[in-house]
Amino acid sequence: MYAAVRKLPDFEKYELGRQIRRAAVSLTNNVAEGHGRYHYLDEIRFQIQSRGSLAELLDDLNVCQDEDYLSRAEIVELKEQARKVQRLINGYIRFLRSRKSGVSPTVRELGDEELVDEISETF
Repeated sequence: MYAAVRKLPDFEKYELGRQIRRAAVSLTNNVAEGHGRYHYLDEIRFQIQSRGSLAELLDDLNVCQDEDYLSRAEIVELKEQARKVQRLINGYIRFLRSRKSGVSPTVRELGDEELVDEISETF
């Protein structure tokens, strides 16, 4: 998304570009923050917020498409990537919900080394 922002016309780089960057960072920040929570319901809530940021990005791509700021091929590719991310988020939410039922809603805390390893594997 950052690469797409660099292709926007100068007059859009501040407003639309800023919104796209904020939504993209919000998406990944919410995934990370949710993963750092040790309570299923909190983590689910953050993943849902992340999905909302993804919806904002899709809407911003629609603006880019409507205004011909990006090529059709770029829009198609970015939207396909967004669909893949949405499937991942939805799958993770389903996983968290399935884990929540029948077990304590508190996730065990990881040690510092385990946390770093798990974050590295996730990203």
